[in-house]
Amino acid sequence: MALLLFFFYLSQLALAHGSAVKFLPGFEGPLPFELETGYVGVGDSEEAQLFYYFVKSEGKPEDDPLLFWLTGGPGCSAFSGLVFEIGPLKFKVDVYNGSLPTLVYNPYAWTKVSNIIFIDSPVGTGFSYARNNRAAQTGDLKQVHHLHQFLRKWLMAHPDFISNPVYVSGDSYSGIPVPVLAQEISNGKTLTLTSCRDEDSTFHFPLSSCRKRRRYQTHNPST
Repeated sequence: MALLLFFFYLSQLALAHGSAVKFLPGFEGPLPFELETGYVGVGDSEEAQLFYYFVKSEGKPEDDPLLFWLTGGPGCSAFSGLVFEIGPLKFKVDVYNGSLPTLVYNPYAWTKVSNIIFIDSPVGTGFSYARNNRAAQTGDLKQVHHLHQFLRKWLMAHPDFISNPVYVSGDSYSGIPVPVLAQEISNGKTLTLTSCRDEDSTFHFPLSSCRKRRRYQTHNPST
């Protein structure tokens, strides 16, 4: 029941469009970093609403890179990236006593040196939702188009980060959409994309090589 209440609270945060989050259930005191949650509408008439967690860099947010993090699955919530992988929070592992799960600060988070957008994608993942049945239909290419739209709109709403270098990254199944998204951004020439990265495959290479490496990356056994 306590865990259900925790996620209910997060769902209420999800109703806000770009809201600063100062406190979270299970975390003692105010959050020691800047967290924003919200939605960005994509697709025809914005019928697909993509939910995100944005954590501002604890270093120099005005200069540090902007990391766009995709979780695998497909269909795994971005919440796992926030608390189980590279984010500034983690659950305290302890004997369960029936109370609310305890969140603690992760001193080894990537947000020490980068601004990170964790996104619930494709539509239907986590708090992301579709306004009709047609919009709920998705696939790898449709997901990429939605993500590209998301980035453009998010940066328009956050102009302070337009000049920051952008890294498209992810884990597991994201080895498929990451290089395709990087190439689409490159073709559009709307972002200062620096590189693309797939964590499970430990790939990290300049954008100029995304095209020729894309086939190898997406078919690597570790993805």
